[in-house]
Amino acid sequence: MGGVSTPHVLLGLLAAGSRHGYELKRAHDERLPRARPLAFGQVYATLGRLERDGLVAAAGQDRAGGPDRTAYALTDHGRTTLDQWLTTVEPPMPYVASTLFAKVVVALLVADVDRARSYLIAQRAAHTARLRELTTVKADPAATLSDVVAADFAISHLDADLRWLHTTLGRVADWHREVHP
Repeated sequence: MGGVSTPHVLLGLLAAGSRHGYELKRAHDERLPRARPLAFGQVYATLGRLERDGLVAAAGQDRAGGPDRTAYALTDHGRTTLDQWLTTVEPPMPYVASTLFAKVVVALLVADVDRARSYLIAQRAAHTARLRELTTVKADPAATLSDVVAADFAISHLDADLRWLHTTLGRVADWHREVHP
């Protein structure tokens, strides 16, 4: 599965006990602070599919009624499905599906070496600035464990991109020297 698996995240959030759709949305956005916030519509559509598939069941309603007042609970089937998902190792991606990678390749194809180099340098500066922001997030005394774990994840990926940008800048310079001695 590519990207964040919303159904499995919702199952995980229900593992601790039943919750309403609104509480699930709030908990998702708190626990995955660097992920795209969930839309309420997506929460209810996903809950509808999970209920249809027997993974969650309605566990009572407040008097007000309405979809945002229905509490949902994990079923035994839902807990088994969640456990299976958690014990399945994610395959490391053997291919590069990244806009950054594509842009660099295209810049090297269409631009002269100086323009390609200036693109790489600008991109490196943007990555470095984002790293500084994330480091500040981690240092914030009010940061939750979720905030710190999310920042660590992003920092690791940005570090890898930065190393690659640095290596590519070196290769561009070497290639330029070979082609234009």
